[in-house]
Amino acid sequence: MSANLKVLFALTLIHFTGDFYSSFINPLFPVFVDKLGLSLTQVGIIAGTMRLLAFIIQPTVGYLADRYQTRAFIFIGLSLTIVFIPLSGIAPNFWVLLLCVALGSVGSSMFHPSVTGMVPVYAGTKAGFSMSVFNTGGTLAFGLGPLFITWYVAFFGLTAMPVTMIGGLLVLAYLLTVVPKPQSEGLRRAGFFGALKESLGSAWKAVALIWLVMFLRAVVGQSFLTFMPVLYVQEGLSVVSAGGIYALFLVSGTVSGLLAGHISDRIGFKPVFLFSYLLMAPALWLLMQLSGGWVYFGAALAGGFVLAPLPLGVTMAQTLAPKGRSMVASLMMGFAYGLGGVITPLVGKLADTFAIRPVLTVIAFIPLCALPLIAFFPKTRSNG
Repeated sequence: MSANLKVLFALTLIHFTGDFYSSFINPLFPVFVDKLGLSLTQVGIIAGTMRLLAFIIQPTVGYLADRYQTRAFIFIGLSLTIVFIPLSGIAPNFWVLLLCVALGSVGSSMFHPSVTGMVPVYAGTKAGFSMSVFNTGGTLAFGLGPLFITWYVAFFGLTAMPVTMIGGLLVLAYLLTVVPKPQSEGLRRAGFFGALKESLGSAWKAVALIWLVMFLRAVVGQSFLTFMPVLYVQEGLSVVSAGGIYALFLVSGTVSGLLAGHISDRIGFKPVFLFSYLLMAPALWLLMQLSGGWVYFGAALAGGFVLAPLPLGVTMAQTLAPKGRSMVASLMMGFAYGLGGVITPLVGKLADTFAIRPVLTVIAFIPLCALPLIAFFPKTRSNG
């Protein structure tokens, strides 16, 4: 079966658009700190809330998206993200900023499960590569969004952010004409926990291992993505330069994610996981040792290893448990990623106490804890 490129493009565009707007917050933390007088603990609370609402509630939304075959989850969710993230620019205090970020993040949680679950349906025989392309939409958005928004805010100011929603609303109008209704995966009568049990089946142990490995990756990735911009602005770089470092970290992950998906289609998931996690820790440690222009190189290298396994966790779990594509995708891309992000308030508190650089240096070694878990992964590759 050949891939439906038009639908895959539309699904990837949804992912890109929603994540483009979601990416505005992290690189602007130094500006919010300056404008609103935020502590690093408050930065961690905002980042943790963002991940909690954007990702950790996705399993429930994934179940509802299968139970009710409607495009409403996709388009209401995308609308919330497009509207409320830009409104954060005119937030007068910490609490209003938190509310804007929360509503935008709820929107993100609404569209991710449905569109991720639809990718294998239209991917033909290249599920691994198609999921990597889809994931690239999000990763590329998280790379380009910070470059755009730091330039935009430096030029026009925070209060001009609401104007940026115009582009997203135009994309939304186009998507309404091309995105099909999600297909049921046959779990609608099972109830939430019944659907979870049926979707995982006998693969639940392997899926649990994958989830734990993805959770550890999320703790590391979210800690660096939240506090790297603040660290480099504290050390004298401009907000735009810090945004560039942040973007390099993510854009290199776009390339490595595509490469990882392509290779995993040929040799299986397990070797790619082992390679990525083995080199993730030294790459992050090196980033923390570099200074000057070398930081840009370090960010690209570290980001490549941190983000390469992201699409593989979703695709491997969907391959092992194909009956619940949206549910499994929400567990891997949502629950693991979100729970990892919820750790950021604790990281912020530690950074307030010990400073950011030594805290991130210690966090850099967490990926090594995943290697014994990966050793127990089953040997499998994407279907087809």
